[in-house]
Amino acid sequence: MAEPVLQLTDVVKNYGKTQALKGISLSVAPGEIVGLLGPNGAGKSTLFQLAGGLFAPDAGTVKVFGMNFRESASQILSRLGVMFQARAIDLDMTVEGNLKFHGALFGLHGRQLRERIEAAATLLEITDLLKRPVRTLSGGNQRRAEVARALLNNPDLLLMDEPSTGLDPTTRRMLVKHVQQVREQHNTSILWATHIVEEVADADRI
Repeated sequence: MAEPVLQLTDVVKNYGKTQALKGISLSVAPGEIVGLLGPNGAGKSTLFQLAGGLFAPDAGTVKVFGMNFRESASQILSRLGVMFQARAIDLDMTVEGNLKFHGALFGLHGRQLRERIEAAATLLEITDLLKRPVRTLSGGNQRRAEVARALLNNPDLLLMDEPSTGLDPTTRRMLVKHVQQVREQHNTSILWATHIVEEVADADRI
């Protein structure tokens, strides 16, 4: 059996006297879509912050691609795509400007960067929006631009923390379709956190 791309074992995270995660264990296999269901305040975002390397657990272990962030952060991040619940895109830059900036952080330049942007924009159906400032886009199109940005480095693991927040039902279904296409085309593993059951109805595991 292939090694999990994400493995959390007995993970604990506290914020003062508040225990956000209490001995959580979770794994995601290569090419697998896993839906993480839970109400607001259940600790989903905390789990994603640990899986994305923003914080370290108070107890337990977090391994991504068989490595830990303390020793192998750069190797992990080069293969990781992350979309957090809160907006994390420059509203005053164009979509293309955001993608170019993010791609440069992964060492992408010139023709390779242009091809990656073209591929991601085509997949997310935002090619005609590349020259527009993000601020002028609908919430749904802003979210699609964020997904495109998270895909530029062709991640082996995509972490999506309630990516459809604020989206209407039609746009939400479109986002689900695009993410499924990402898995089909690149065998990307996906951990999708949500409190909306319908979003992860077609996940391999919930």
